[in-house]
Amino acid sequence: MAILAAGVGYSVRGGILGQWAEQFGFTMTELGAITGGGLTGFGIVIILTSLIADKIGYGKLMVTAFALHFISAVVTLAAPAAFASGGKPAAFNCLFWGMFIFAVGNGLCEAVVNPLTATLFPKNKSHYLNILHAGWPAGLVLGGLASAFMAAKPANAATGAAAVAAVDWKIQMSLFLVPVIAYGVMLLGQRFPKSEAASAGVTLGEMVGTIFAPLMVVLLVIHALVGYVELGTDSWISKITGAIMESPAAGLKLFVYTSLLMFCLRFVAGPIVHRISPLGLLFVSACLGATGLTLLGGATTVMACIIAATVYACGKTFLWPTMLAVASERFPKGGAVAIGMLGGIGMLSAGLLGGPAIGFKQDYNASANLKEVAPAAYERYKAANENSFFGFKTVGLDGAKVGVLEDGGKELSRAGALLAKENKQDENHAKLATWWESAKAEADNDKKPVQKAGVFGGQRALKLTAYVPMAMAVLYLLLIIYFKATGGYKALHVTEDEVRGGVSGPMEA
Repeated sequence: MAILAAGVGYSVRGGILGQWAEQFGFTMTELGAITGGGLTGFGIVIILTSLIADKIGYGKLMVTAFALHFISAVVTLAAPAAFASGGKPAAFNCLFWGMFIFAVGNGLCEAVVNPLTATLFPKNKSHYLNILHAGWPAGLVLGGLASAFMAAKPANAATGAAAVAAVDWKIQMSLFLVPVIAYGVMLLGQRFPKSEAASAGVTLGEMVGTIFAPLMVVLLVIHALVGYVELGTDSWISKITGAIMESPAAGLKLFVYTSLLMFCLRFVAGPIVHRISPLGLLFVSACLGATGLTLLGGATTVMACIIAATVYACGKTFLWPTMLAVASERFPKGGAVAIGMLGGIGMLSAGLLGGPAIGFKQDYNASANLKEVAPAAYERYKAANENSFFGFKTVGLDGAKVGVLEDGGKELSRAGALLAKENKQDENHAKLATWWESAKAEADNDKKPVQKAGVFGGQRALKLTAYVPMAMAVLYLLLIIYFKATGGYKALHVTEDEVRGGVSGPMEA
């Protein structure tokens, strides 16, 4: 239920990025920084908490996570009030820190449930860690379905149905509190064991020492790539596919479908691992992930998007939990620390690199495309400030301006009428309205190239991201060759007797 809560919040957030862009005027890079902030906090907390999880106790950590999830909701939902009083920077801070606190709560949960599952099922870790992490796509499915039903719906001339505005993002964002309350209730009266290593008497120093082993360092590097490609891409995938299919709701539905596929596949990880080993499964997964992202980068039809997204989903399904299982099986003396370090590095990579980088790549390529095809339109729709990422710079498209163009200024007009009726002034709205008065004369000419530039930027970002799982596939293949040369991959275990007896290495299964 705790991982389900994280999945619901993550999925709903992906469905409301467009509303945030329109309401607050964010560029894709700024939205990437917000989503990245959520993942960054997640990673930091997993790493730090894994060092003290056994000492503090898993139950206390889960209660703290419960409290932080509620605080994150309060901070996030304060964004409109902050925008009214302090403009775009104030709204950005509310959303960024709200996502960060949400991620801290998620991180506390993650630091508990992974070593707990490895402790409960020491002889079948790959299978049960995959089942545990089926809670993540389950949350994505539930959150995605909710977002799809609550998304904006265009007018349908064939049926005569009028356009329907999206349900307020604040209502959608609050949905993650339902599973939060559920896991809070389930905590009552529970007693939690310590990790497998801690129960056997392994000291914290010995646990920390495992992360400096050469093989563990390689696993940490690979998992940084896993975080980049899986969670970094998931922050954007429904928005990009929705743009390709010319329907945000269709993008959300496709995301729900791929998440449901992941949910089902994670229950059959055990039989697959028994046939081709965990590293074999990881190699195949990386190859499928690279193929799927490349296909998505070139998709032009709904069917092409569905096929490409299916391949990509099959590729990413087993990566995260199977990597945790490999670390736990090869370094059982690492306990909560080894698993926590791996998960934390993956989240940090997704937050600091994946989300922001994919957002920047969209801005960079969309701006370059629009500047080349329709330079006058680019001047009208470019953002006020320059974005940068690791020394690269670009001026992206202003999300609020693009949103006004998309609906022909209808929402802007509606908001203006409400302000006038209530005799209120809004400086941000006034600036946008003044801009639209000068830009709407060219709206018919601007709409198509602006939309095409957005799609081009998104697809180009996915094609470039495909190089990450390609690199992962090479590293997995090298690990397979290494284990073939050293007697084959085997799961290791640590027992209380060998720790007390001074045996330096863990036992083979």
